[in-house]
Amino acid sequence: MDAFFASVEQRDDPALRGRPLAVGDVGRRGVVAAASYEARRFGVRSAMPSVTALRKCPDLVFVPPRFDVYRAVSAQIHDVFSRFTPLIQPLSLDEAYLDVTHPLQPYPSATAIAQDIRARIRAETGLTASAGISYNKFLAKLASDYRKPDGQFVITPRMGADFVATLPVERFHGIGPATAARMHALGIRTGLDLRQQPLSRLLRHFGKAADFYYGIARGIDERPVEVNRPRRSIGAERTFEVDIHDWTAAQDVIMDLSTRVWNRCAARSLTGITVTIKVKYNDFRQIVRGRTALEPVRDATDLADRALGLLAPCFPPPRGIRLLGVTVSGLRAGDVLAAPRQLALFG
Repeated sequence: MDAFFASVEQRDDPALRGRPLAVGDVGRRGVVAAASYEARRFGVRSAMPSVTALRKCPDLVFVPPRFDVYRAVSAQIHDVFSRFTPLIQPLSLDEAYLDVTHPLQPYPSATAIAQDIRARIRAETGLTASAGISYNKFLAKLASDYRKPDGQFVITPRMGADFVATLPVERFHGIGPATAARMHALGIRTGLDLRQQPLSRLLRHFGKAADFYYGIARGIDERPVEVNRPRRSIGAERTFEVDIHDWTAAQDVIMDLSTRVWNRCAARSLTGITVTIKVKYNDFRQIVRGRTALEPVRDATDLADRALGLLAPCFPPPRGIRLLGVTVSGLRAGDVLAAPRQLALFG
């Protein structure tokens, strides 16, 4: 979808149309969740601090997010998808992969399917969508950003390798800022640079991700569209208006976050064996610490105890803490919740 949250707000409030708009909190510690295309012309982007966004665009209008509305619209969009194929892999509320190799209705091409999907989304929601069409997920994702907003682009098998060769590696889905920086340090700046690296060198520097990088540099991605892909983690975080320095305050936040995370786990009948915390300081530096146990998390108190054990070495903090987060991963089905707890016996 094109600027999904912001587009929903502009659709529902005509006074916001044509204006630079950000969905998010305008407070001192607020962050932009989504920006309209009018705001993006000023350099406003999602995940940008609100104060930075306002410096770039003084006329920027902020509205609070309405996630219940976004989820309802997302359900409408996925209903459209389901008329074309049962093979749907959601990535977020506003994005999904569709395998249309064998569509539910006869179409002359995937391009024609994409055009019809986009037309139906617009007719039923009043919103625009963009589509990328290709022979694998990696290239379809790249193509989906190529004609935004309200457009579509095709990368054919003949085009794939050459298309990738010209792109900077930071444009590749699956290569984040930290990995891109490591690649730059190794002299890898484009897809062609990446293609010229021996697999042995990539393995040495990037471990198990090396095979993926080796393939995408050649336009190869064998990953299937995963229907009902299992969730990998459940987490929550909080940004503070005033920095935290005190251990007692941090304990209260961790307990609250752990309760929220555990409630989400319980609602899905899930638990997990890995607990991770995130600590972001007031200079935006952050650390992430995790620990995997043999026994899954039992409840919110257990989760908080494990998270606090990870957080304790960070105190006293070297500087003010602006954000704390707690995540559970290594998820397991709910039957482990009923398993009897192993007692520790000491002689």
